[in-house]
Amino acid sequence: MNKFVWEPSEEVINRSNIKAFMDRHGIDDYAQLIEKTTDDIEWFWETMAQELDIQWFTPYEKILDTSDGIPWAKWFVGGKLNLAYQCVDYHAQKTPNRTALINEHEDGKVRAYTYVELLSEVNRLCNALKNQGIEPGDRVGIYLPMILENVVALLAVVKLGAIFTPIFSGFAASAVASRINDCEAKILITADGFYRKGSVISMKAIADEAIKKCPSIEHIVVCKNTDTEVDFNPDRDLWWHEVTEQVDNQFEAEPMDSEAPFMIAYTSGTTGKPKGVVHVHGGFLVKIAQEVYHQTDLHPEEDVLFWITDMGWIMGPWEVVGGLASGGTVFLYEGAPDYPGPDRLWQMVDRHNISILGVSPTLIRALTKFGTEPLKKHNLSSIRIIGSTGEPWNPEPYRWCLEHVGGNRAPIINISGGTEVGACFLSPLPITPLKPCALVGPSLGMDIDVVDSDGNSVRGEVGELICRKPWPGMTRGVWKDPQRYLDTYWHRWDNIWVHGDWASIDEDGLWFLHGRSDDTINIAGKRVGPAEFESALVEHPAVMEAAAVGVPHELKGETVWCYAVLKPDQTVNEDLRQALFDTVTSVMGKAFKPGKIQFVNELPKTRSAKIVRRAVRAAALNEDPGDLSSLENPSALNAIQNAT
Repeated sequence: MNKFVWEPSEEVINRSNIKAFMDRHGIDDYAQLIEKTTDDIEWFWETMAQELDIQWFTPYEKILDTSDGIPWAKWFVGGKLNLAYQCVDYHAQKTPNRTALINEHEDGKVRAYTYVELLSEVNRLCNALKNQGIEPGDRVGIYLPMILENVVALLAVVKLGAIFTPIFSGFAASAVASRINDCEAKILITADGFYRKGSVISMKAIADEAIKKCPSIEHIVVCKNTDTEVDFNPDRDLWWHEVTEQVDNQFEAEPMDSEAPFMIAYTSGTTGKPKGVVHVHGGFLVKIAQEVYHQTDLHPEEDVLFWITDMGWIMGPWEVVGGLASGGTVFLYEGAPDYPGPDRLWQMVDRHNISILGVSPTLIRALTKFGTEPLKKHNLSSIRIIGSTGEPWNPEPYRWCLEHVGGNRAPIINISGGTEVGACFLSPLPITPLKPCALVGPSLGMDIDVVDSDGNSVRGEVGELICRKPWPGMTRGVWKDPQRYLDTYWHRWDNIWVHGDWASIDEDGLWFLHGRSDDTINIAGKRVGPAEFESALVEHPAVMEAAAVGVPHELKGETVWCYAVLKPDQTVNEDLRQALFDTVTSVMGKAFKPGKIQFVNELPKTRSAKIVRRAVRAAALNEDPGDLSSLENPSALNAIQNAT
């Protein structure tokens, strides 16, 4: 039985937003909280819209409409609002001088905006974009690093009533072009470049190459970030600073139907083109603001929220919309979290008093190789919440993070959802005790379950993670491809969302993830997840991180090949390889002995430090890996092919 490794103190419980919510509504404990918010989803989401003080230009007439079927549920029907107004205008009136954004660049430069300053910048860009013909419903691509202008661009497009597409700052030209073409953007907003590990990446050059294949683009708006020279087409290109200096800083937000799209966020597919996931003003705003308020327990007058991400991943919009809608302070960082030294992240936490820090398990695994000395150089006492998402944890790095980053006082709020979910399915709360790697339970207002292959609820064993009821933040489909949306999430059982994750619920009622169900490995009829092999390997003191994939086997159907990255002080030898075989079989059983354990210097990852297993498998088998546009380090594929 896993033991609890963190228990909330009375002080943590009593100061939490969720305890205040429970007290207001006569809810006595966590079990009753989940039951109440799950059984009566309309009550919960209407209550949250009220408690978050969502500003409606036109009041909604109905909370939920499922007349077109649960996959096409509509929320806050008939209401009009504007997500950007809630994030900027509202707080510029209430707390004009509170810091809205802090931005540190890799070279150490720091900039910041108060809410009233952010409002002025957003309004200027609104007017500039309107002067270039952008109207409600038009699409605008945003291809920027994590700098102040990225947030200004996002909010300006949304305030106009247009739709923005966030594009990962590390994408190559072909990946940028595919997203622009799919959404048919009229304008692309980019920068001259950005810093990454001491080098300047020329975004403008990549953007120029991309739009050669994008007939819908009329203009590129270019922000000066690195002051490097760029090719400039005066008939097409516009300098951000010039077009915003020439306009007024007043602009009225466009009233938008609650179901009007504000964002098309792309997720990479295993084959073919990425999916354009559609999110809308009303539902996304309420759901994300609720999560930041309850799960990360943001107190706007004192907290600084920093999630290590890119705007091209869902956690970028999550932190910006959730943090600003709550009236808090959001921190952005342009560069690599371990540059110029392994203490860069901890240095920023100390310097800016970051209190809510969002990480990925892979990032923590990568930082553990430097030991605890980089952390000891800095005061991390400001951290009171550690957020986490992206993949399942392994116990050893989880405990390391809890002890050394959070000082055993800050809980790890381990959330799981996805771009299509618009938020999360599972999450702890600051009032819930934690076991290593646990997600604890359903996110509030989410009717989540774990089921077997026949759709029956299961406990104490691994099953499919599903959702039985709609929620406000759910995608309104795949852009221009509604059938793909239905085929991906709703095809297995009627009116049930199948998420593609393996999950389990233990004897204490805590929920855990076990990897993607489409990553499942079937060994002689026994289905297991790769995360179990990876956890076993990472428990060995020589291994920093690992990936496990299923490959064809003539007798068993499939076997497992494992790829391990060793800690810096370790050397490859056959004794170590055998020790790792023994470690895995001791945990998994002899029937699950891997077919191979090989050593590599790196594993293929996204910018958010997520290992891409399908790319590992494809490289190992010399197969087509599908869409690799999200990879930050394609060289890792060669490492897999040349593994020893």
